[in-house]
Amino acid sequence: METQKFHYDNNIVRAFLYATIVFGIIGFILGLTAALMLFYPELPEFLFGTDDTTIQSLRSGNIQGLINSQGALGFGRIRMLHTSAVIFAFVCNSFFCGAYYSMQRLLKTRMYSDTLSWIHFWTWQIMIIAVVITFLMGINTSKEYAEHEWPIDILITFSWVIFGINMFGTIAKRRVRHLYVAIWFYIATWIAVAMLHIFNNLEVPLSFTSWKSYSAYSGVKDALVQWWYGHNAVAFVLTTPVLGLMYYFMPKAANRPVFSYKLSIIHFWSLIFVYLWAGPHHLQYTALPAWAQAVGTGFSIMLIAPSWGGMLNGLLTLRGAWDKVRENPILKFFVVAVTCYGMATFEGPLLATKSLNKIGHYTDWVIGHVHLGALGWNGFMAFGVVYYLIPIMWKTELWSKKLANWHFWLGTLGIIFYAVPMYIAGFTQGLMWKQFNPDGTLLWKNWLDTVTAIIPYFKMRFLGGLFYLGGAILMVVNVYKTIKSGKFQKEVPAEAPALANVGSARKEGEGVHLWLERTPHLLSILAFVAIAIGGLVEIVPTLTVKSNLPIISAVKPYSPLELEGRDLYIREGCNSCHSQMIRPFRDEVNRFDGKNGQYSKAGEFIYDRPFLWGSKRTGPDLHREGGRNPDSWHFKHMYNPRITSAGSIMPRFPWLITNKLDRSRMADKMSLMKNTFDVPYTKAQIDSANKWADNQSRAIVKRIYAEATDVKDQMDKEKIAKGNNFVPIEQREIIAMIAYLQRLGTDIKTTEIKTASVD
Repeated sequence: METQKFHYDNNIVRAFLYATIVFGIIGFILGLTAALMLFYPELPEFLFGTDDTTIQSLRSGNIQGLINSQGALGFGRIRMLHTSAVIFAFVCNSFFCGAYYSMQRLLKTRMYSDTLSWIHFWTWQIMIIAVVITFLMGINTSKEYAEHEWPIDILITFSWVIFGINMFGTIAKRRVRHLYVAIWFYIATWIAVAMLHIFNNLEVPLSFTSWKSYSAYSGVKDALVQWWYGHNAVAFVLTTPVLGLMYYFMPKAANRPVFSYKLSIIHFWSLIFVYLWAGPHHLQYTALPAWAQAVGTGFSIMLIAPSWGGMLNGLLTLRGAWDKVRENPILKFFVVAVTCYGMATFEGPLLATKSLNKIGHYTDWVIGHVHLGALGWNGFMAFGVVYYLIPIMWKTELWSKKLANWHFWLGTLGIIFYAVPMYIAGFTQGLMWKQFNPDGTLLWKNWLDTVTAIIPYFKMRFLGGLFYLGGAILMVVNVYKTIKSGKFQKEVPAEAPALANVGSARKEGEGVHLWLERTPHLLSILAFVAIAIGGLVEIVPTLTVKSNLPIISAVKPYSPLELEGRDLYIREGCNSCHSQMIRPFRDEVNRFDGKNGQYSKAGEFIYDRPFLWGSKRTGPDLHREGGRNPDSWHFKHMYNPRITSAGSIMPRFPWLITNKLDRSRMADKMSLMKNTFDVPYTKAQIDSANKWADNQSRAIVKRIYAEATDVKDQMDKEKIAKGNNFVPIEQREIIAMIAYLQRLGTDIKTTEIKTASVD
């Protein structure tokens, strides 16, 4: 058969490689900033200015700079920007880099379309820049790992479809009959991410000229869909694509074949089937139906087997080559990465059990667990791929193996100094929350006791982040020096015989999986079926069966002012630190008792779009916040939390005090809720939205002035100073925020809950 000559395209690989390095450093810096703010919440004040004379600042005596920042450096926004930068910018770019390099070589062909490759690259990078801008502005949906608003969701979808067309087009014109295991994982990744992204991000825009949207799901349904997505974003963005890279780059770096072909088959199919069922384990002891929680736990435990099968397949690939690990920094990174994958995938199922979940959930234990995977598995795999590709693509030796080894050890120390303190902090939190005195009262009744107890571990975590970032900076130096000493090979000549057309029917004596490996369309269909089953079984009944969601007759829709306050709460990322889900534990009911002392009920969330149950409690749960503290307390707490709560690590929100509330879309929001989501607002209520908000605002301000004359005096002085430019306090954002916080958990006030018929 005639040998065909062609060229591999290294140019697109280089572009994604550069993006990986740049956004990796940015993501690490953002994470370090968030870590710093957990024991130094005054950081924004130091940078922008403060009126607190006890705090050092670059602009002491002037808080206007902090007000002008409008919360761009607020913890809630930085935290979501950090997670998005690491997942979508660092890990995804590293996957695209490795995939574009490995696919061409595994399939013996150039990518299907250079044009599509570059459209994919630039749309993805534009999406990342849009995320940075919108998140800093407070434009987000609050949904974990999916905080992007609807225009960005559409851009992600477009870019992902372009990538899929290019990938499947490349597979179609391949010169190798059977697909290697790495390609299987790439295919499953594309299918699963497309499905997860589309279904989780179904939302209704307020208008097509507005960035604001509301989730198509509410309350319990939204929670289930979100954590079906959230858990499987970890599965199919942070795991399966990186496993594909492991199956290609680890054998290449070790110059050894994969340990077991059969284990690869078992690993692939069992992993993609089981993973989609495990999402509900993030919602143990919540208002989610018990059957869904049980299914999530069961399949989470099952996940240990395929995950460890993949880990062992990776590590045993090095059989007979362990001596190379001592000399080769690339293999060092890969070995620790795969080991961290094994540790994280053992710990995750344990955290899914109810016995450990009741202690670990909402604590820093989960943060330590997540970062063991992110820093160890994702980060070290990406670093190994970078170190592997740079010398090959620039046709030179790595500038300094010694520097690469320093990077490895600094990174490893960083992981240890990050994860271990977070585990200790998590155990400390979880156990302190649950301790009682002999007389039945909480031992640590003040939430700040549990916060101050773990501050030393936050500082150690910050030190670990410094080590990790320091290692990454050494990598940048090493990469730069290596590039300067080499010559980039943009087009790599290659040749291979054309693939003969033998038909797609299974041949006599041909193994089933060998047949699937040469019929990509059938393999893709079966992969889709395996992936989709779990979601269908768990989500469809929850969305469609009304008995899953008893309606509580006392629960009413939010007032227009409360609806605006809820949007402000989301804008500021308050859900990053506060949950709104009181689980049926004695300690939680006692601690967050509010007016009725009840745990959260499913029917209380039917008007919540999106749900705000949270995943971390740095501050206390807020679901029974309504009526616990006076309005003036909330006013002062938002202005400076340390006035009302000595030792608090909550950031300040002074712009809420000064900003005029934008009410221009208030009636539109109510109309959307009524017409699209069947929220029972009347036409009269919508028409009188502003009057309704005025009445509620006046009542709140009246209470604030009665409770805190100093606030009234300050407003009187401001009115005289500003004259006609003075904005009445009733029209400011803080009043809407207080209205929302004072509403939380106040609909049900008795121990007897009456439910309406669902027939």
